[in-house]
Amino acid sequence: MSVHGFDNHDHSGCIHDAMEAAVSYCAENKLQFTPVRRRVFEILLQEHRAMGAYDILPILAEEGLGKQPPVVYRALDFLKANNFIHKIEKLNAYVACSHPGVNHAPAFMICRECSLVVETESRPTASLKSAAKDLGFAIEATVVEAEGLCPKCQ
Repeated sequence: MSVHGFDNHDHSGCIHDAMEAAVSYCAENKLQFTPVRRRVFEILLQEHRAMGAYDILPILAEEGLGKQPPVVYRALDFLKANNFIHKIEKLNAYVACSHPGVNHAPAFMICRECSLVVETESRPTASLKSAAKDLGFAIEATVVEAEGLCPKCQ
């Protein structure tokens, strides 16, 4: 799955591709992709922005999929544990992964106006690697969150 950035793209195509990847991953790994898990992932894919559990809960409640916060949190935990979504720490919210089911080091560009989030790859810089080495620390994962304005909001 390619990264689309802030540009217009075939949104239905990227949703379809991500859902197919998630369904395949769950089948291959004998995981249950329940209707609630599927719907939460679909909601995050449709929005292309970070959403908190309490943003998702009313949608699920309206569709008869659950009214209590644990329903959403359990689905988010499953989706995050299986690399279908990422948590945006700065916003305490979640965004669909551009590469569902793949363990990778993401970087996020977050629009502070519209909350649109774009995921790209991140690699530790040479200075971070050097600092870690000097401290005897082994970097296993990094997450970079950059806040600014998307082209539409500038």
